[in-house]
Amino acid sequence: MALPTYASPLERVWHYTYLVICGLIFFFLIAPIIVIIPLSFNAEPYFTFTEKMRSFDPDGYSLRWYNSLLTFGMTSADGPRDGRWWADVWANAKWVQAAKNSIIIGFFSTLLATVLGTLAALGLSRPEMPFRRPIMAILISPMIVPLIITATGMFFFYSNPCEILGLFGLPSNCGRLAGTYLGVILAHATLGIPFVIITVTATLVGFDQSLNRAAASLGANPRTTFFRITMPLILPGVISGALFAFVTSFDEVVAVLFIAGPDQQTIPRQMWNGIREQISPAILAVATLLVLFSIALLTTVELLRRRSERIRGLTPQ
Repeated sequence: MALPTYASPLERVWHYTYLVICGLIFFFLIAPIIVIIPLSFNAEPYFTFTEKMRSFDPDGYSLRWYNSLLTFGMTSADGPRDGRWWADVWANAKWVQAAKNSIIIGFFSTLLATVLGTLAALGLSRPEMPFRRPIMAILISPMIVPLIITATGMFFFYSNPCEILGLFGLPSNCGRLAGTYLGVILAHATLGIPFVIITVTATLVGFDQSLNRAAASLGANPRTTFFRITMPLILPGVISGALFAFVTSFDEVVAVLFIAGPDQQTIPRQMWNGIREQISPAILAVATLLVLFSIALLTTVELLRRRSERIRGLTPQ
């Protein structure tokens, strides 16, 4: 915001001091993320800036760590890069397998979290809903409770679901969920549901309920009203919540460490293994790609937020 011409000298001093403080806070938050980007192009297997990098010598920079994301785990990494080579990458490369698992788990957990979270938000937005605040507190508790506690509880529940369900008199003819794709998807959906609920609930705050009543007065049934009136207007909030749920799943490592098996290695789990077993700047290359991916998602969320405000008339067209 521009400083008005009638501002006093003290207001001008505070204005520029405020800008400096905001700039320092922004630098404090963004510097640890930005610093990994040039380090991912290091030609040497170090996590520090070499002398050649500081002098901007081209020999100090390389794409070797990005190349290792494709070749690590391959059976014939030195062969010609033809169709057979790329098939080997798709079938055997460790980082590619981790990326496929992250996308599969993230997609299905986001789908489940979006459906359940949107339904919960629609119910909690109705004024006649009893015990709205306690139910809201319970539904968003995975966001508040320390993740290690949630992951530990999931581990014991998913390891012995039949035994635990039997304590409540429920059918106990179920299987073990820990170490399966279904278990990891359910765990990630549990962590993503609170983000969907909060985002969709915030969208429903500005929703005009008279539109639903008008549709009902014209003969529309509840299903038609929802898909023709409610859903198009809250769709930006639903998509934003889905993106947050997907990012939560894509970045999750604690629940994966407790629940996932050897076949469900995700990118964060593979990074964790790389730090423990083989410290390699390839981790920095993966981190750089994840930063770019997160920036793209945040940009999408911001565009959806602005579109939602224009639809609801909060900003000029």
